Parts: sequence; C-alpha cells; structure tokens
Amino acid sequence: MTSEEIRALRHNARTQKVGAQSPSAAASHLRYAQIDQFGTNGDALASILPEAGEQCLIFSLGGREFAIKAEYLQGVERLGDITPVPNVASWINGVINLRGSIASVVDMRAFLDIERLPYSPLTRLLSVQCNEMAICLIVDGISEMLMIPDTAITSLTTRQANIPAWAAPYVSAGAMLEKRVILLLDAVQLLFSDKMQHYSSE
Repeated sequence: MTSEEIRALRHNARTQKVGAQSPSAAASHLRYAQIDQFGTNGDALASILPEAGEQCLIFSLGGREFAIKAEYLQGVERLGDITPVPNVASWINGVINLRGSIASVVDMRAFLDIERLPYSPLTRLLSVQCNEMAICLIVDGISEMLMIPDTAITSLTTRQANIPAWAAPYVSAGAMLEKRVILLLDAVQLLFSDKMQHYSSE
C-alpha cells in the first residue's frame, strides 16, 4: 500500500455513505446535516459538532489491536525481499529498498520479546517515519483506517485498557471503542527508544 493509497483510505473514511458506516460515523454525518438546521447558534452548534480525534491505522500484534497515528505512517507493504545485514540485533531482519530509500526492517514480535511466529499472507510492513528517522515494522496484520475520538482515549492506569507488560513502554494510552480495546502506539517513543537506537549485536 503506497502513500497515495493511504491518502485514499483517509479520504474514503471521511466520505463513506452513511449506510456503510459504523453507528458512530453515521452519527457524525447526521450532526453535519443538523448544522444546516441550527445555523451558527453557538450553544446548539457546540452540541452537534463532531468530536475531535486522531486518524489512525489499526494493526494487530501478539493478539492485541494497536493504533498508530496516520501522520507517522508512510506506507503499508506486503512482506517482500529483505537483505540481511551482519552484526545487528536479532530483531532486525535486514534492510529493504522502499521506493528508492533503504530502511531497516524490525520484527516487532522479536523486538518486544514475544513469541515469534511464521509469517503469513496477512503479515505486513508498516513504513514509519518521525523527523529523519524512518523504519519498517513487521506486524501480524492490519485492519482499517479509523478516526479515534479523544473521548474514547483512556489513561494508562485504567484497568480496562489491560496493557501487556511487553507493550507498555511504547504505548501512550488505550482507546475504548464499544467492545474493542485499542492500544495507542507512541511512534516517537518507539523510534527513539534506547533499544531501537542501539541495534548492534556487539
């Protein structure tokens, strides 16, 4: 999935017909329709404006759902040819030529010290960038591009978030969406963590 396709996903997430959307998305469209009726009356308008939130890509890892902000995502790729490199940590599979740029490939299961499983047709590479740091993360799969409302985000201390110990250092919060618990990956914390910066096997 290229950056253009990701932009198309973001656009589609905003412009889907109400009948094909979740109840929360349909409600947002209904609010916009109501604005025409209320005009610009302050109190009435405040009550129908959609909630603020973050657009995120939802992916799976270790049996849990995670979200990464779309602003850090450069692309989603199928697992292809990876060139091994010597003297690096075991969680680095090698490097890949990604549209003319060379990027390291990190197996997130190995990085987080959870059981490594054989790759499947669902396995994906997330191309993530922050500032000048760019890296590809191998995850179990992806599901959707989703707008997560600010009101759905819970504190790390909330028991319902049930953040596993292996993910806690790189998770900023949890999001409660009906029966789903989605963990918000902190891309900055992950990419600039001591472990990610010291990838030599020596």
